[in-house]
Amino acid sequence: MILAHLPVLEVVVPLMAAPLTLVLRRASLAWALTMAACAFSFAAALVLAFEVVRHGPISYAIGSWAPPWGIEYRVDALSAFVLVLVSGIGTAVAPYAWRSVAAELRGDQAYLFYTMYCLCVAGLLGMTITGDAFNLFVFMEIASLSSYVLIALGRDRRALLASFQYLMLGTIGATFFVVGVGLLFLKTGTLNLADMADRLQGYSHDRPVLAALAFITVGISLKLALFPLHLWLPNAYTYAPSAVTAFLAATATKVSIYVLLRFYFGVFGLRLVTDVLPMPQILMGLSILAIVSASLVAVWQTDLKRLFAYSSVAQIGYITLGASLASAEGLTASIVHLFNHGITKGALFLLLGIVAYHTGRTPVAGAQGLARAMPLTSLGIVIAGLSLIGVPGTAGFVSKWYLVLAALEAGRWWLAALVVATSLIAVAYVWRFVEAAYLSAPTEATPTAGDVPRSLLIPAWVLVGACIWFGFDTSFTVEGARRAATLLLGGGP
Repeated sequence: MILAHLPVLEVVVPLMAAPLTLVLRRASLAWALTMAACAFSFAAALVLAFEVVRHGPISYAIGSWAPPWGIEYRVDALSAFVLVLVSGIGTAVAPYAWRSVAAELRGDQAYLFYTMYCLCVAGLLGMTITGDAFNLFVFMEIASLSSYVLIALGRDRRALLASFQYLMLGTIGATFFVVGVGLLFLKTGTLNLADMADRLQGYSHDRPVLAALAFITVGISLKLALFPLHLWLPNAYTYAPSAVTAFLAATATKVSIYVLLRFYFGVFGLRLVTDVLPMPQILMGLSILAIVSASLVAVWQTDLKRLFAYSSVAQIGYITLGASLASAEGLTASIVHLFNHGITKGALFLLLGIVAYHTGRTPVAGAQGLARAMPLTSLGIVIAGLSLIGVPGTAGFVSKWYLVLAALEAGRWWLAALVVATSLIAVAYVWRFVEAAYLSAPTEATPTAGDVPRSLLIPAWVLVGACIWFGFDTSFTVEGARRAATLLLGGGP
């Protein structure tokens, strides 16, 4: 019986856990409840992904009101893929948060952290699984509002400014998105995404539809931090608590990219996006600017969290670059990198959180001689850094390999060359850590040798291990992404 209701339980369990953690008011009980809720959602996501592979898309009607009249939760090849990423990262970060939150937050704030964390997980899962445009907006606001609070909990006072910047730009993005959805509703009379896509078939040249595409593009681009709408991201990642940075970097922008792909290819359709408007060309240009400029800015950062925050802007550029090719190979590369970058950046920020746990900060200078004091932490950062570069044997290589293949298939050899060349910039900023940690003598800022709590190290190394595992075994990532790409292009269920 419970299997039939897994689509709604996927969201309801963490959503209901949030007020319960608030009522419990004890950090230990709130943490245990958060762990249980995230683990349940991850297990449910795996079961749903398996069922989609075996039997095709799953439709769940809320309140037994059949779609399109009622709200529909829909799990297909693409949403199942993203559900596994979000719930998996949420489950990995939750045990890490126990020690990390205790070190970075006041004792009376800990249970509030877990309340916001559960809300954020529920919001992101809801955005992924819902088949209703307005319901998507509601979950977007749940995830966003909880993210603002989580970022503001950072111990540096600049976390408040970072949260405020994110709030302002995030609110603008949400407003643009809901205006676009409103225009689509006025034109089609429905909020169900599948029904909306069917009714838009004859309206590809109508101005309200074109305006809706523009509004939704700008709104979601603000949420996913697409260049030049990325200004909120570096500060948010730098000053948020370590567990928050790791979770948001691995999931929040990835879910926003999912929403953009869903609307571009699943609602508006390939013809409107590629033939009527030059969206692929615009997206490709912005992606290239993001990859080059953000990578170069990252090279000169003096704080490791800020360095890898700018790296995230560049890596988002790679994801949207694949989508801009509007082909099966391009979308496959985009969706694969969405997943692989999620686990890679999650691992990196969890490991940097271990450094912050001992020092209170993460300057590049503070990493000098770090390999002697924290060999496992340093090795993990190097492996995750190699995945960012795209070295063979890591998950990042698989992503960039398929991106190069997609560019060559489209006859754009120069784009393939650009992907390879800009990966060398990633070598430069990853090398800064390697040089400091392995080739420099320790300084007063270097943490002294000591035991790293296993509750911090194990979750981080689970994600590091995933970077290696998915560098060799691509049965889930590539095959799942290929099924999702086929679905988006209208060639699959």
